[in-house]
Amino acid sequence: MWDELKRYVRFTTADAQLIAAFGKLAAPEFPRISQEFYDRIREHEGAHAVLTGEEQVARLQRSLVRWMERLCGGIYDENYFEEHSKIGRVHVKIGLAPRYMLSAMALIRIALTQLAKERSSDPDRTKNALNRLLDLELAIMFETYQDAMSARIRNTGRLKSENDGRALARLEHLYANAVELAPVLVLGLDSSGHIRLWNHEAERVTGYARDEILGRSSDALLPEDLRGTEGARLTSIVAGPEASAEGELLTRAGKVRHVVWHAARVPVNAEDEVAMFVMGSDVTDTRAMEERTRRAEKLAAVGTLAAGLAHEIRNPLNGAQLHVAFLERAILKKGSDPQMLEAVNVVNDEIKRLANLVTEFLDFARPRPLTVSPASLVAMFTRTQAMVTSNAENANVKFACDLPSADVAFAADSARLEQVLLNLVGNAIEALEPTGGGHVTLRGRRQPRHVVIEIEDDGPGVPQAAPIYDAFYSTKKGGTGLGLAITHRIVTDHKGTIDVTSKPGRTIFRVTLPLTQTDGDDS
Repeated sequence: MWDELKRYVRFTTADAQLIAAFGKLAAPEFPRISQEFYDRIREHEGAHAVLTGEEQVARLQRSLVRWMERLCGGIYDENYFEEHSKIGRVHVKIGLAPRYMLSAMALIRIALTQLAKERSSDPDRTKNALNRLLDLELAIMFETYQDAMSARIRNTGRLKSENDGRALARLEHLYANAVELAPVLVLGLDSSGHIRLWNHEAERVTGYARDEILGRSSDALLPEDLRGTEGARLTSIVAGPEASAEGELLTRAGKVRHVVWHAARVPVNAEDEVAMFVMGSDVTDTRAMEERTRRAEKLAAVGTLAAGLAHEIRNPLNGAQLHVAFLERAILKKGSDPQMLEAVNVVNDEIKRLANLVTEFLDFARPRPLTVSPASLVAMFTRTQAMVTSNAENANVKFACDLPSADVAFAADSARLEQVLLNLVGNAIEALEPTGGGHVTLRGRRQPRHVVIEIEDDGPGVPQAAPIYDAFYSTKKGGTGLGLAITHRIVTDHKGTIDVTSKPGRTIFRVTLPLTQTDGDDS
């Protein structure tokens, strides 16, 4: 079939030689094309939904570079056909819609033909050869999508043939009247825990179409590390009493959702496959909002206390600092004991430290309104890098900025967000200093409706379940515990979120901000 396809588009040995020569000139540009390709994907919700995180994106970018290297390698035999067929099967597996595959191929075609125009010694013939080869690639991709659709159609036919007309009518009636319009996930499990019923809300939340999931074990919906224990519990619940529980649900894209499940047994009927209905409510977003609300209320209460305390302390501190300065001048004038002067200096330093703490109290307790204007991600990263480079070098820390291929413009208070970046990057550098150094990366990425900023370090990590955003909580010696509290408040004021994932050797603080700032818009 592969040779037949090449004959059909008239792809010749001369074409292969032209592309191989072009590939040697174009190879240095493949990483750039790959990054621009995935930056474009982030802007579209349907395509972005199949991505699970930056590690996966990095792997996919490397895979795309390897794909372009093979594409321009000059060898187009059966092994080439089989390797590129695997890519199409991966697209089907992760649920990438054909329209995004077509758009993606168009982007690659534009980028490569533009390079041929700029760098090839025979641009017209090279572009024609590339177009014929990319047409072959499209044929390979369509073949894999066609095979997958044929398999789904066969599976649907098999499921229908397994039921007689009476049982099928009863199942359709059940879906239409009791299941399809319910705003909850509804699963029907048989006595061995396999899925026999799957409603529209379950399709929406998980990304699995009904014909893809029917007949599979319910363990497929659980994170891999829970399948041995949690999966066994979910399967055994079919034979047990009615129950409810909260657990994690794994979507087709590999994302984890938190769901509250309720189970109800079906009266024994030999004609029914379904032995248990399991209904679930997706509470992921609700729980996250509740947590943010609790945190904001706690910070507001502590802020009120801090404001009153700061006002009561500031005036006595100012008076004490004036008298210490007077005492210092008197000691210097009389040439008294150096130990006495040293003691005065210690007192003066401690008063200054308390004054700085009071200032932080007030910054936390009386946040200034945001001054929102067009902001540039590149500009903020550039200014942050300039301010932290010296501290990083002193701590033997290698600091790097990882920016998208194109700048991201969004509405924000640039000065306040730079304070957030300085706090988080500074914390990462300080965490590495006692270990003798390490790496800190400041990363920015655009998503369809958000900009995501990550600060990653390879330090010892953050203690699990530590209340790091609470005021006055600090893991640093001499820390005030207000830096992350203020950071959290600034991010929240921007209607964004901040979260952390941490283990020894890898900690990531992730700030997610909306691309637009409008009153009452939480999108």
